[in-house]
Amino acid sequence: MERRKSRKSVVEPAFQGARRFEELHVFIDGAARGNPGPAAIGVVVLTRQGRRVAAFGEAIGEATNNFAEYTALVHALRLLSVYEVDRLRIYADSELVVRQIQGLYRVKERSLRSLHSQVMSMLGRYRDWSIQHIPREENREADRLANQALDGAADISSASVGHDLGLEEQPPLFPEEEEGGGG
Repeated sequence: MERRKSRKSVVEPAFQGARRFEELHVFIDGAARGNPGPAAIGVVVLTRQGRRVAAFGEAIGEATNNFAEYTALVHALRLLSVYEVDRLRIYADSELVVRQIQGLYRVKERSLRSLHSQVMSMLGRYRDWSIQHIPREENREADRLANQALDGAADISSASVGHDLGLEEQPPLFPEEEEGGGG
């Protein structure tokens, strides 16, 4: 019997303020443990001045890393659809996704074509947008959110497996490390 995977989302407090922005900076990341394997996304949206507009991480189930990267971008663009944005700057540490969105690489993988089409369609609403590849070190916050969501999904998964086997839930081995996460 197949269990439905729980989608745990890590959402930070909602932005209280403007609905129109001259410029937004969006950092996206997708993470998969295994390829394919358990996957999650992380998104951070900042104003040009560095003020946080939104940030979230969400487990997305089994996926490849590239699928997770595209899914992060789709979710970020859906979130941004509630705002008026003059200029959109997107940053990702996936060179493949960035080059495909820029039109420099073809989208060969069948499972990514639909996501690529969605992204290109959603970007059409912006007069001025760009996407740029950045080193992983410059994408730490989006990576942290993706890994935090992935860790949360793993916790749910292991708790439900223990329950299915009739095992009692065990306390975490290292409770002081629960805050940190990482991967």
